[in-house]
Amino acid sequence: MNRGAAAALALLAALAPVPMTAMANPPFPLPDGARAEPATPGGIAGWRQDDQGEAFAVFARGCMAEPPLRQAVALPDVLAAACEKAKALAAAGSVSADEARGFFEQNFSFWHIRPANAETGFMTGYFEPEFEGSLTRSEAFPTPLYARPKDLVTRFPEDDWPGLDKALSAARRTGKGLEPFPDRAAIETGALDGQGLEILWLRDPVDRFVLQVQGSGRVRLPDGRVTRLVYSGRNGLPYTSLGRVLSQRENIPPEQMTMDRLVARLKADPAFARDLIRLNRSFVFFARRDDLPAEAGPIGGAGLPLTPLRSIAIDRNLWPYGLPVWIDAALPDGAGGTAPLARLTVAQDTGSAILGPARLDLFVGSGEAAGHRAGLIRHPVSFTVLWPR
Repeated sequence: MNRGAAAALALLAALAPVPMTAMANPPFPLPDGARAEPATPGGIAGWRQDDQGEAFAVFARGCMAEPPLRQAVALPDVLAAACEKAKALAAAGSVSADEARGFFEQNFSFWHIRPANAETGFMTGYFEPEFEGSLTRSEAFPTPLYARPKDLVTRFPEDDWPGLDKALSAARRTGKGLEPFPDRAAIETGALDGQGLEILWLRDPVDRFVLQVQGSGRVRLPDGRVTRLVYSGRNGLPYTSLGRVLSQRENIPPEQMTMDRLVARLKADPAFARDLIRLNRSFVFFARRDDLPAEAGPIGGAGLPLTPLRSIAIDRNLWPYGLPVWIDAALPDGAGGTAPLARLTVAQDTGSAILGPARLDLFVGSGEAAGHRAGLIRHPVSFTVLWPR
C-alpha cells in the first residue's frame, strides 16, 4: 500500500463514528443509582420486526406542547432538534417503516437502562375510561369533578419552598404565603364549596377515583353527547396505591389485585369505598376539552394526544418528554394469555406513581376492554433509551 493511500485510510478511521461499545458514559445525565449499558440496533431482539413508522409518526408530532400540561425536566436541545428534523421529514411526504427505522438508527444512540437494585425495569398500564355523567347535579349524578382552583400553585423542580414538605408537588397561595392544599377528605367534605369549580357530575366517588388515577377520560352525557376531560393539576399530596392497601388488608396476592377487582370491591360497599379512597390524599383536577376529535387519544402530560401501545408515561423528574424508548416485555392479552410486546414508544406522559429510571406506564387505549387489559399489566420490562447524537 502506498503512503498516500495509507494516510487516507488513517484519516477515514479518525473521522469514523466511535463504536457504541467504546462509549463508557452515556451522553445524558444518568439518574442516581441507575446503570446505563450501550446497545446497538442489531443487538436488540425484535428491532427489525417492529413498525417504526408508527413510532416515527408519534415522534414527528413534536416533543411536547408549549407549555406542557405537566412540567418535566427541561427539553434538551439535541432532542428538540431531532423532533424538528422528524417534523421536516414528515412534512416532505410519507415515511416508510424502513425509512423511519433508518432515521432512529442514524440520529440516536441506544442505552439500556437498569435501576440500581434490579436487572429489569417495571411496567404498568393505563387507559382512558368512559363513564356516564351530567353537566348538572342530580340524585343520579351527585359526585362532582372540579376544575383547577385559581389558588393552586404547581411546584417546578427548581422551586424552593422554605417551610413546606419537599414531597409536596403543589401548594395553595394565600395572603400569608404558600401552604399545603386541602387533602381528598377535606375536599370531599366541602373545602372547595362555593368557588364554582364543579364542571361535571358522576354517579359515585369510585368513578371519580378511577378517572383521577387514569388522568383523563370521556363522559357520556344524558343526551348522548360525549365530553372529554384532561388533567389540569392536583393538590400536590403524595399518591397512595389503594390496590396495594387492599392487598395487604385482605391478604390478596399482589398479582391478583387488578383494577377490575379493586373497583368491584369498592362498588360493593359505598362506606368502605369512601374510607379507603380517602387514604389516597392526592386529588386531581380536570378541564373539559370538547374540541378533541372522538377518534383522538387523550392528552398526556406533554400536551399531545396519546397513541395506544406507542405512548408511555415516565418519571418526569428524570426523563424529558419526547424521548424514544424501546420496550420489551411479555404482557397479558386480556383473554387469559400473554403476548410479547417489543416496540419503540415515545415518552408523552407522566404520573404520580411513575417513579424511577426504568419505570413506565403504557397507554393501552380507550374504553372497557383497554381498561381490563391495562389493569392486568404489572410486569418486568427491558427499558432502552434512544438519545439523540
